Amino acid sequence: MGWMRPALLGLAVAGALPAQEADLALPDAAADRFAALALRCVRQEYPNKLDHVMNGGGEVKSPKDLHPAFYGCFDWHSSVHGHWMLVKLLRDHPGMARAAEIRQVLDENLAPERIAVEVAYLGQENRRSFERTYGWAWLLKLSAELREWDDPSARRWAAALKPLTEALAGQLSAFLPKQTYPIRTGVHPNTAFSLDLALDYARAAQDTALEALVLDRARAWFGKDRQGPLAWEPGGEDFLSPCLEEAALMSRVLPAPAYRRWLGGFLPGLPKGLVPAVVSDRTDPKIVHLDGLNLSRARALRRIAKALGATDPRSAALLRLADQHAGASLPHLASGSYEGEHWLATFAVRMLAER
Repeated sequence: MGWMRPALLGLAVAGALPAQEADLALPDAAADRFAALALRCVRQEYPNKLDHVMNGGGEVKSPKDLHPAFYGCFDWHSSVHGHWMLVKLLRDHPGMARAAEIRQVLDENLAPERIAVEVAYLGQENRRSFERTYGWAWLLKLSAELREWDDPSARRWAAALKPLTEALAGQLSAFLPKQTYPIRTGVHPNTAFSLDLALDYARAAQDTALEALVLDRARAWFGKDRQGPLAWEPGGEDFLSPCLEEAALMSRVLPAPAYRRWLGGFLPGLPKGLVPAVVSDRTDPKIVHLDGLNLSRARALRRIAKALGATDPRSAALLRLADQHAGASLPHLASGSYEGEHWLATFAVRMLAER
């Protein structure tokens, strides 16, 4: 747990964690502060960035009319992963102060009648690429979290979500064989990131067909990659590292000896030269993506180190580098700017869970 200390000290700076508790695992009080960021916006309809192709004038509707389950947090995918974070925090911290409020929100937004509207939307004309594949993968991750939680409410929410989960799992299963090339960007369409989340769902749901498809696509797209251009990163609006997301995914795809060889060929210089991204303006909706990059890099670096094992000479340096990235952005989750506050806590919670 020692690797977590600088990251949790960063939380102390952010006011999310009392300084005297900085050496401990995430306490309920810190979980409450993370949850507060999502609870503040999951019911906040505006500002809202719709991904909505209109088929006619009758489809000029409000975000909540179009997406009664996932209308908050600025956009659909952020609302979905905000709900995942609330479920994750509630599952891990049942005694947190905001537990009742979280349950109320989940009862409200994951009600069967609201999910039915979301499913109907997907079936309409010109919806094939809606939130593909980033939003799809986060919805599957939400479903996976609920499936893995032995709790009566979680089972009820998972059942309500099931029609949407099955619709998107089906769309992903149909799409991946047609996707000739992976998308290697540092923003939403990144293929490796979505496959990683989809793999969580496939294993939680015991969907062996989807699991086999994800593993097959990962091997086909990334198995022969060499000399990844890590030196080109980051792009100015990245919140994902194309190279590290791929390396993190492949740690789950390849056996340990094969993975060590693959990583040596793909990122032979890792971890040399990698430093946290500088965020110059946290009120800018694209520049603040770089805080997300630091958090997602920290998660990926931790995953890679775990896969290499403690005896690998790269592991200790990777963990130190993960701490540096986490510490660069954890203090700024509650920046006062909605541009980052509506989504960054999710990336922090997922990063902290990678321990």
